[in-house]
Amino acid sequence: MLAIFLETLNITAPVFAMLFLGVLLKRIDWINDNFIHTASSLVFNVTMPALLFLGILHADLHAALQPALLIYFSIATLVSFAVAWGWAIFKCPREDRGIYTQGAFRGNNGVIGLALAASMYGDYGISLGAILAALVILFYNTLSTIVLAVYSPVIKSDPWSICKSVFSNPLIISVIAAAPFAYFKIGLPGWLETSGQYLAQTTLPLALICIGGTLSLAALRKSGNMALSSSLVKMIGLPVLATLGAWLCGFRGAELGILFLYFGSPTAAASFVMARAAQGNHELAAAIIVLTTLMAAITTNVGIFILQWGGWI
Repeated sequence: MLAIFLETLNITAPVFAMLFLGVLLKRIDWINDNFIHTASSLVFNVTMPALLFLGILHADLHAALQPALLIYFSIATLVSFAVAWGWAIFKCPREDRGIYTQGAFRGNNGVIGLALAASMYGDYGISLGAILAALVILFYNTLSTIVLAVYSPVIKSDPWSICKSVFSNPLIISVIAAAPFAYFKIGLPGWLETSGQYLAQTTLPLALICIGGTLSLAALRKSGNMALSSSLVKMIGLPVLATLGAWLCGFRGAELGILFLYFGSPTAAASFVMARAAQGNHELAAAIIVLTTLMAAITTNVGIFILQWGGWI
C-alpha cells in the first residue's frame, strides 16, 4: 500500500511542479495570454498528435487483446459520458455544460492510468493498458468533440459538422494513422522517430504550463462549486459505478485493477486544450484538472486498498 502511495506521488508531483511553474511564469510576466493561446494550439495540433502516434506505434496490439474487457470498457465509457452529461444539464449553466461534462468523464489515462498499471502489473499492465489507451483516445476525443460542439460558439452542432469535427481532430487523425503501423509492426526511419520524440516530449510540460498560466485565485473562486462538483463525479461517482459494474460482470485480478485505475484517473490535460480550442470556459477546465489531480493521490490509494482488502485484485 505504501509503495502504491509513493508511486502515485512520484507520478503526480511532476505534474504539480509544471502547473505551479506556469503559475509562477505568468505571475512574473515571463509568459502572457498570447503565449498561452499559441502554445495551446501548438500542443493540440502538433505535439500531442506526435505523442499519441508514437504511443500507438510502440504498443503491442497482438498482446492483451481481450474482447470482453474491451467491450465492457467501451460500454462503461459511454454510460459514464451519459451520466456526466445528464448531471451537467442538472448542475450548471448551458454555456459551461460541455466543459463540465468533459472534466467529469475524461481521464488522464495515457499518463497516470498507464503509469500506475505498469507499476502494479509490470509488462502485462503496459500491454493491456496500451490497448485500452488506444480505445480511450478514440472515445474521449470523439465524445468530447460532440459535447463541446453542442455548447461551443465556434463549433457547429449538426451531425455532419460534428462528424467533420471528429475526423478532422488532429488527435483522432494521429491514432487512426498510427494503427496500421502498430498492427503490421512498420517502423519509422530513425531520424523521423527521433524528431517525433522531440516534439512528443514537449507535450505534457507545455500543456501543464499553459494550464498553470491560466489559473488564478479569482478563477478558482469563480468556478469553485462547479469545478468541485465535476471533480467529485470524476474521482468518486463514476469510478465507483464503473468498478462495481466490472466486479458484477466477473472481472477480477489485474483486469479489475486496471479498469479501476483507468476510470479513477484525474481529468486529462487535453481537456484544457480542447476547451480553449472550442472557446469555452477554459478556467473551469483548468480548475477541474487541478482538483482531480489533487484528489487522485487519495482516491487511488483508497480504491486500491479496498480492492486488495476484498481479495479482488
